[in-house]
Amino acid sequence: MARPKDDWRRWIAENLLLGNPPEAIRDAMPRDEFTAEEAAAEVSAALASPYVQGGSRIANRLRKREWTLTVYGRLNRMRANGGTIERRERLSRDEFFEQYYFQNRPVIITGMMKAWPACTKWDFGYFRERCGDQEVEVQFGRESDENYEINGPKHKKLMRFRDYLDMVEGAGTTNDFYMTANNASRNREALDVLWQDIDPVTEYLDADSPDKGFFWLGPAGTKTPYHHDLTNNFMAQVMGRKQIKMVPLHDTAYVYNNLHCYSEVDASAVDYERFPLMRKAQVLECTLAPGELLFIPIGWWHYVEGLDATVTMSFTNFLRYNDFASDYTTYQHL
Repeated sequence: MARPKDDWRRWIAENLLLGNPPEAIRDAMPRDEFTAEEAAAEVSAALASPYVQGGSRIANRLRKREWTLTVYGRLNRMRANGGTIERRERLSRDEFFEQYYFQNRPVIITGMMKAWPACTKWDFGYFRERCGDQEVEVQFGRESDENYEINGPKHKKLMRFRDYLDMVEGAGTTNDFYMTANNASRNREALDVLWQDIDPVTEYLDADSPDKGFFWLGPAGTKTPYHHDLTNNFMAQVMGRKQIKMVPLHDTAYVYNNLHCYSEVDASAVDYERFPLMRKAQVLECTLAPGELLFIPIGWWHYVEGLDATVTMSFTNFLRYNDFASDYTTYQHL
């Protein structure tokens, strides 16, 4: 079935604004829908359109901004530790904010969770004893939907916490179900008693903030696909290990951001034929172990995979400004 002509015209305009050569656009149009003369006429009409010409001026401004970001990327690669995520022991407040938070650089901080009762008490038996009968919210059916993160609200299910724990323990490796930050509102109340086992990291976080963090629990194999957050984040690993892949904010042009804060790229098996620009992206990798804090700077793309059954806390209540979401408007398709 042929695509409507207006669909093709949108496609032509988009490719012209992306800077693709007119002759390549013309030659890519299917001959069962357009003769060579018709294809040439459509491309010529688009080039002559004042709407496309106006759009080209905006596209040039965007290309200038993308060039600016590539400068930051090249400079970052020149740093001695530009290709790694540093591990630092008990960073001071000033060091953390000056060297990482304000400079939009990730870091793994060790030693800050030693006083957490959670690090010695938490296991599945403890969870059952403390709040096993509470009703919690979990995402299910993730493996049957390639857009499970975007469609997260459609996958919510309520169940007893102890029943969910039984599933996690018996699951082996799967991404089909996961208790994530998207399930936070109900679970924060249901699992409130567990927050008694967490000491606020007051060196970096505001203990008086109403934001007390998010609880993540899932089996080995859980995946959070490439996305960026609208705030700076701490990921505090309590149980199990997680593998993280991160792409800097300045490489956004390479990660195929198609909607809101999501990427089309599957970080677990990148299809470079489909996504060739990913070869230009700088990918930093680490394995986060229990007792470690990972700082994820705002705008950094990150993919997370559970190597074991895991429990993670995440926090956004930093002592410095973190309200970058208030002027964010790009929720639609890009």
